[in-house]
Amino acid sequence: MNEDVLTKKIIACAFKVHNKLGAGFLEKVYENSMVIELKMNGLKVEQQFPIPVFYENIQVGDYYADLLVNDEIIVELKAVENLTKQHEVQVVNYLNGIGHEIGLLINFGSSVSVKRKYRRYNQGTDQEF
Repeated sequence: MNEDVLTKKIIACAFKVHNKLGAGFLEKVYENSMVIELKMNGLKVEQQFPIPVFYENIQVGDYYADLLVNDEIIVELKAVENLTKQHEVQVVNYLNGIGHEIGLLINFGSSVSVKRKYRRYNQGTDQEF
């Protein structure tokens, strides 16, 4: 499945989850619901996917991406009023950490907002939905 089709499918799942649950839940509720919805749509999902962080070739910690879909797309979920630049940088760090090119930052605020992030933060462009 190409990345554009896959990201559209993930975004459609996010809107379905938000339409069913509405606003105001904790991020974990949306994360668990997204796992169910993505699997019901035939997608492979890994929850709390570990991403090692290295300094001078020594592992110094781990990040945990909320979701990895079809071994291709990192999905970071938020349940906040407004996304910040820090949330966007977090997704790019995940992408750099595992060498993937595209990630989605999905916010379940009063409505769903989505930003597509690219691995090369300073060279790529963002897309908002």
